[in-house]
Amino acid sequence: MANRHLSRSIVLQTLFEWDFNSGKNINLKEVALRNLKEFAPGLEDDVFVYSLLEQIVKKHKVIDEIIEKAAPDWPLDKISFIDKNILRIGLTELLFGDRTQVPPKVAINEAIELAKTYGGENSSKFVNGVLGAVYKEIGEPGKEEKSKKKKIEEPVDITKLPVEKLGGALVYAKKGNDIYFALVHDVFGYWTLSKGKIGDSPEIANENAEEGTIREIKEEIGLDITIKEKLGENEYVASHPEKGKTLKKVIYFLAESEYRELQLEKTCGGLDGARWFQFSEIPELRIYNDIVPLIAKAIEIISKNNN
Repeated sequence: MANRHLSRSIVLQTLFEWDFNSGKNINLKEVALRNLKEFAPGLEDDVFVYSLLEQIVKKHKVIDEIIEKAAPDWPLDKISFIDKNILRIGLTELLFGDRTQVPPKVAINEAIELAKTYGGENSSKFVNGVLGAVYKEIGEPGKEEKSKKKKIEEPVDITKLPVEKLGGALVYAKKGNDIYFALVHDVFGYWTLSKGKIGDSPEIANENAEEGTIREIKEEIGLDITIKEKLGENEYVASHPEKGKTLKKVIYFLAESEYRELQLEKTCGGLDGARWFQFSEIPELRIYNDIVPLIAKAIEIISKNNN
């Protein structure tokens, strides 16, 4: 069932792109296939992805009407793309899915987990509230069924996992008397730092973290950067449907470049935008929690250097 959860993430990502473009000039199957290749290579459950996508698009007008009725205080155009499409996934499975394959409670719980992973601070509560209201409205099917106990996973020994090294940078530039930061926007609605793999091919196997980061920033957003200093490191365990778990270690740097138009590489999977932001704009952005301390440290360093 882990594949089903990953499949729903692929569906969410595909719907985000479809919704972002207002459904125009978008071949959903092609977008889904691209996302599968990029984020879930080897996933065997692709039939589930295409089937769920087709059903959501076919029923989306009815689903949107249900969302409006279940959340009258939230006009559809005021709901974020992520939350709206999570609701579309959850409601499609809850109302039109095969309950022998996806019981109602599973449909609701899966949507809540998507909201916790990809939504904002209150997304999971919002999704739970809307789906819970609809669930009660249809008579709470499957309420009496006993939930299967989840299998407790054994703790992962990260010292035994293969390591993948990545380098990223918070790039800043001076324009007149102002300082600007270059950030990239992912398909889940967050502004984050540009990054990429270090030494991931024979030709660049011996590059160090700084060299790899300089190369990746140039490839991803078209900037020639000068590394100033290290900001910090993050590490996390990622799961691959074929390769299994991998420990990803990311080194982040503070880097400077000249102020010029950002050019997001078209093949950058998972990204849909890149922009410069001034200091004052940063607090208003939707940013991952582990990136916030890095930005705060960078601002402190730049402020000290300018005084």
